[in-house]
Amino acid sequence: MAASIPSPSNPARPKKLLDQVRDAIRLKHYSYRTEESYVLWIKRFILFHDKRHPNDMGRPEIEAFLTHLATRERVAASTQNQALAALLFLYRNVLHRDDPALFDSLNIARAQKPAHLPTVLTKEEVGKIIRLIPNEYQLMARLLYGSGLRLMECLHLRVKDIDFVQSQIIVRDGKGEKDRVTMLPTSLVAPLQEHLARVKHLHDQDLAKGHGYVDLPYALARKYPNANREWIWQYVFPSRSLSTDPQDPRSDRLYRHHAHESGLQKAVAAAARRAGIPKRVSPHTFRHSFATHLLEAGYDIRTVQELLGHRDVSTTMIYTHVLNKGPKAVRSPLDTGCSADL
Repeated sequence: MAASIPSPSNPARPKKLLDQVRDAIRLKHYSYRTEESYVLWIKRFILFHDKRHPNDMGRPEIEAFLTHLATRERVAASTQNQALAALLFLYRNVLHRDDPALFDSLNIARAQKPAHLPTVLTKEEVGKIIRLIPNEYQLMARLLYGSGLRLMECLHLRVKDIDFVQSQIIVRDGKGEKDRVTMLPTSLVAPLQEHLARVKHLHDQDLAKGHGYVDLPYALARKYPNANREWIWQYVFPSRSLSTDPQDPRSDRLYRHHAHESGLQKAVAAAARRAGIPKRVSPHTFRHSFATHLLEAGYDIRTVQELLGHRDVSTTMIYTHVLNKGPKAVRSPLDTGCSADL
């Protein structure tokens, strides 16, 4: 059994396994979503085997769980891979069992990986949907489409990340913990400035009441003790309400976190239904549409790759299959010279 970590609040009491997992994930600066996902899969793995401790299990139990996901629960390949990644993290980084025989060439049923093409909207459909989104969420939707942001990248934007002089947005700690720069649409400069003026007024009110705190990445709160109340660190799209610090719920400090993603998700889905768009539309659909429309306009695929923050150009290539010019932008022979004779 791996040694347990004593709890800071009670040195004699070891930390629970899932708390150890959270500590290890935060040490590696993984995203909050990855943390929640890994903890969920590890919990499911333990419950699947009747609450046995993972240190008392090994390769057969891992294979049985992953096979169950594919054959009985019929999860997608990406879901099964995510569960496998969570278990890899548990055994290697928490239990410190880095035996290659534990995971190499697992004898499991693999979930099928369907070749899905992304849903893409026409420019007219984008306009219809955005006009039907409530004002509270409309600016977010316009940023997703106009700058190619992911939903959480948009919600994680801070005041300092908007560069009005250079007409660009700096995306901090995007997917894969990478920073990148993307465009700030000219048409959004004035609306964003007006929006930030309202957010500044809200922040000033919070400060006047003794609040105004915001969570900071990594250890910046310790390095710069007053930075968590500075204007430049505030979220561009703040939450309506104040909340306690999730890292220290016993503290009486109230924080202004960013808006919750579910609000925009519901607003976009409702707007698409009202617009009569017969497609499954989510906030991420705006990012797909951004990439496709840039390629349609003739922009180089490497440029689009950089704006999207894709590690490999093959990921960006998927959008060449959904251009409004047929598969791979190839013209049908029926349209190239012989149609007049038919």
